[in-house]
Amino acid sequence: MTTPADLAPVEPELSEAEKQFNDLIAADSRIEPRDWMPESYRKSLIRQISQHAHSEIIGMQPEANWITRAPSLKRKAILMAKVQDEAGHGLYLYSAAQTLGISREEMTDQLIAGKAKYSSIFNYPTPTWADMGAIGWLVDGAAICNQVPLCRASYGPYGRAMVRICKEESFHQRQGFEILLELMQGTPAQREMAQDAVNRWYWPSLMMFGPPDDESPNSAQSMAWKIKRFSNDELRQRFIGMLIPQAEVLGVTLPDPKLRWNEEKGAYDMSDIDWDEFHEVLAGRGPTNSQRLQRRREAHEEGAWVREAAAEYARKQAAARAEVA
Repeated sequence: MTTPADLAPVEPELSEAEKQFNDLIAADSRIEPRDWMPESYRKSLIRQISQHAHSEIIGMQPEANWITRAPSLKRKAILMAKVQDEAGHGLYLYSAAQTLGISREEMTDQLIAGKAKYSSIFNYPTPTWADMGAIGWLVDGAAICNQVPLCRASYGPYGRAMVRICKEESFHQRQGFEILLELMQGTPAQREMAQDAVNRWYWPSLMMFGPPDDESPNSAQSMAWKIKRFSNDELRQRFIGMLIPQAEVLGVTLPDPKLRWNEEKGAYDMSDIDWDEFHEVLAGRGPTNSQRLQRRREAHEEGAWVREAAAEYARKQAAARAEVA
């Protein structure tokens, strides 16, 4: 006689490697490059880490645009240091992704061919000096909210890379805050310029956390694997909570008339985000998408001789060591 138990689907038996992987995730431990991991976990990490690295490299462009036009030598030096930091962040992240079996050349080719995504925030123009303040305060502030939990990511190389990145992003956020603070204590024209920059960057910075949780295709699985620790909407709410008191200190107005604390929900009420704009920019149809990628392609082509020289030097060094051996 067949019973309901006989009809129940039989769960496939896990291999020892799969069990060990699941045990490490459950114990909140770290997966290292030589450990066994599901192919879907590896691919998810490559996607996330490479997109993160691309964002750091593309993100250098809107700020580098202001290095020669910074209002003082001090501001120029600080901005140059920040852009150099972003290049370093890209280096750390590409290196972390390489431990998963993908080459840096492949990731670069995906970026310059337009096949790989990067953060939509870097496809907006920076027409005034105040944009450097708004990017530091809002964009780097959002990055900190999103990236500090990644220091505990289940994949070891990614989590360790994020520790230094977050320390430097914290400095960048304070630098942006200080630029806006100085402008808001200046002339009426300077205050207007600062408020205009905040108005333009506020909503794109909220989009940085990704689509709403019920529309995010990768968020739930990333949280189950403990790559991410919080959902997109949770991080967005944290960020808003961080901004409100800082905006009061600055004297700027956050451009959302519906923004207020809802005691009953235990969260902030806010206006609807224009997700159509988000998807348009992410699809490559933002204000500066084509410009950003074209400049990245040009830089890659112009730097070909450096890569070739380094490869030839490495070949000669290896040949010399082989001859001595």
